[in-house]
Amino acid sequence: MKLPLTGGCQCGAVRYEIAAEPLTVIACHCTECQKQSASAFGMTMPVPRPSFTITKGEPAHWERTADSGNIVGGAFCAACGVRLYHEPANKAFLNVKPGTLDDASWVSPVGHIWTDRAQPWLRDRLEGIVYRGQQPDMAALIAAWRNRAEG
Repeated sequence: MKLPLTGGCQCGAVRYEIAAEPLTVIACHCTECQKQSASAFGMTMPVPRPSFTITKGEPAHWERTADSGNIVGGAFCAACGVRLYHEPANKAFLNVKPGTLDDASWVSPVGHIWTDRAQPWLRDRLEGIVYRGQQPDMAALIAAWRNRAEG
């Protein structure tokens, strides 16, 4: 991984840059992430909010109420529809969708959340830290990411 990280939507109308290393990478198996990704799970890569900059275009925004009752914002390209990041209740970071990176070859999740909603064919194949629901906090997932980077 070489900083800054760069990425954007499929059509190129929205581009971004990330100046800091990600805190961790997680696979989420909740039904909302399955719908948003049109796949078996969604990936999320929390980054410090001040390190994230839109360098081209302006994403559209959408909000929904999470199971926790918190409002979660989503940013996407209005032209091609690609989800770029989520804005969690914790305003210290953004949850970037790592599939939008220009080079995602190094991305691999250290943990899985909402595995009680995972597709049955995946449940026995999950590696790393596994939570049946939402993680209680990010500490273990951040530590696992740091350990992977150092190891």
